[in-house]
This record gives sequence, C-alpha cells and structure tokens, in this order.
Amino acid sequence: MLNRKNCLTALISLFLSLELTAPLSAEKIIFSANRMSGQAGNSNTTTTLSGNAYIKTESMEIQADELELSGDNYRYIKASGNISGKNTKTNMDFTCESLEYDRTTKIALLKGNVKLDDKENEVKAEAQIIEYNQDTEIAILQIQIKLNQKDNVCSGSYAIYYKTNQLLELSGNAQVQQKDDVFRAQNIMLDMNTQDITLGGNVKGKVTEVKETEEKTAAGDGAEEKAEGETESETEAESESAGQAQEEGKKNGE
Repeated sequence: MLNRKNCLTALISLFLSLELTAPLSAEKIIFSANRMSGQAGNSNTTTTLSGNAYIKTESMEIQADELELSGDNYRYIKASGNISGKNTKTNMDFTCESLEYDRTTKIALLKGNVKLDDKENEVKAEAQIIEYNQDTEIAILQIQIKLNQKDNVCSGSYAIYYKTNQLLELSGNAQVQQKDDVFRAQNIMLDMNTQDITLGGNVKGKVTEVKETEEKTAAGDGAEEKAEGETESETEAESESAGQAQEEGKKNGE
C-alpha cells in the first residue's frame, strides 16, 4: 500500500508530464520537469519548470535547468542553465547559456558560448550571441565568431549566415582561412557552395604557391621516365648492331 508521500510523488510526476494545446496556433506543447510553479493549462500566467526541464513544440526541443513559459497561449519560452536543443524542422542542434524563443515569430535568441550545428550542410558556428529566424533560415552571429565549413575557417565580429543559399557575410576583422591560404578584409562574402570569396575594404591576404620540392620531384620523375626510354632504345640499337656483325662474320668465313 502506498503511503501519503509516495502518492504525492506519483501525482507530481504525472502532473509534470503534460500536453497542452495553445488555442491560437493549435500547436501542441509537451513538457516535463522535476518541479513546477504556476498554473498548467492557464495560458495567461507564467509557468516555471525546473530540474531536468524539457519542452517540445512542433519545431523545437529544449532541455535546460530551468524553463519558463509566458504570454498569451504560451507564446514566449525562456531557458537558462545547461541548455541544449534542436530545431527539428531545419535540423539544427544548439547549446548555450540562455535562450529566448518566440513561438509566433519563430525567432530564437541564444546567448553565452553559443554553439550551432547545421548538420544538413556540415556547418558549425560559435559566437557569444546568435539570433536565428526559423522561417527565413537566417542566423545573425555576434562577438567572437568562429565558423567551420569544409576547408574554411571563418572569424569576425559580426556575421550573417544564410542557411538556404549557403552564403556567409563577415565584417569586423573578417578573416577566412582555406588550408594555407588566408584572406582578410573589412567585409567578406563567402559562397559555401562554390567556395568563391569576395573581399571589400582594406584587403589583405596570403596565398601559398606549389612547393618547389613538389615541382622538382615531378620534374625528376619525368626525367627518369625519359632516361629509361632512352636506355631501352640504346639497348635495342646495340642488339641490332651485334646481330649484323655476326651475320657479316659468317659470310666472310664462308
């Protein structure tokens, strides 16, 4: 037989695993946590989830130490502490220290050691602030930016990443490094599909040419092949001369 404490624990666990429907958007919201304050089911109040907090909408999944739902029809979601999540529609994973998400505008604001992983395009971005618009699939990155894509390592103070078109705009000490080549300018546009780079303002760069040792090696291989060909020709000529000499000797002997 369950005692009063166990019954209370069971009721809390059941209560904190909820599925809500916001009347305005008819979007289901599923959430769970160790503790909750506020009124579940009342969309005109603030509901706070803490301890292994988790929330899932039609396009977002968020895990954090604490989650807060507020506004009409739970329009606003705030998260803090050990945040991780994913945008299920655009296949983007993220981690950060704080997050604000507007379910109406579909804009997420991530702050504090933000890491964004675009798995579809193999693009990984880091910054202190990233604002991502789910509808336009455009991310604005600010402060201590680093973005990796294929052989590109990009950095700057401000950037706009166009996920759909695979374009990157960099400004503020902008730099793109492609293997041993480095490009610097006030503004840089990188086409991630073609790898074309457009530089503007105080342009600087370093392009590494083919190493001389590689050129010499290639030339040496060609010379060796030529020498081998010449040796074979000389050997054939010598054999023919020897054969002719033998035939002449036989004739003289006869």
